[in-house]
Amino acid sequence: MLTSRWTRAGLGLVVPVLVLAAWQISTAAGIFSPVQLPSPSAVYTAAADLIGRGQLGNHVAISTQRVLIGFAAGGLLGLALGAVLGLSRLADILLGPMIGALRAVPSLAWVPLLILWLKIGEDSKITLIAIGAFFPVFTTVSLALRHVDRNLVEAARAFGLNGLKLLTTVQLPAVVPAVFSGLRLALAQSWLFLVAAELIASSMGLGFLLTDSQNNGRTDRLLLAIILLAVIGKITDALLGLAEKKAVAKWA
Repeated sequence: MLTSRWTRAGLGLVVPVLVLAAWQISTAAGIFSPVQLPSPSAVYTAAADLIGRGQLGNHVAISTQRVLIGFAAGGLLGLALGAVLGLSRLADILLGPMIGALRAVPSLAWVPLLILWLKIGEDSKITLIAIGAFFPVFTTVSLALRHVDRNLVEAARAFGLNGLKLLTTVQLPAVVPAVFSGLRLALAQSWLFLVAAELIASSMGLGFLLTDSQNNGRTDRLLLAIILLAVIGKITDALLGLAEKKAVAKWA
């Protein structure tokens, strides 16, 4: 039964439904004040109000656009540098320690520097998201390439494959599952970095909606932003998961 797609989807909804029920019961019983925890109907009303004003769609669209662009840029750079360090011992010795140190820098620590360098436009926000997406892809690709079966590589070289041809034909296909694991982690990280990115003088986006709602005491809108981040993040991860299945079936 657990192999059925619809069964798994139904079981996956059990916990969210239970959480929603507990949320409704706790607010109806007065356990929490409306400021601490608005009811689900209050959050729905806040969503309807923002939709009626034509604002909610814009918040979702601009945040999604920033995440996808930053994820694409950071993922591609992580794939390229991960391949270089995974295949070259010299590059790993030269660049590995520095990249490892940069990976430990918290996301908010980049904000003042990016504002100084790139001002407060879209470039600084997308760059911060790209930084968040870069490290998971870089780490998984570089580690996976170091552990590609040497016999497989030697067999490919015996057939005349070398350099970029060897990488694209043998080595990268051999690490497709690891690459997609890194990409899915990078996508999740991109959504995490979005909130920090939208602290950079934003007037639109779900991160802006979070901070603006906090400043104005609108807990209903704050919860709405959190729910939307969770739902959209899950949808994008599911789409990437479908791409992973197709890629693994084709190349792995």
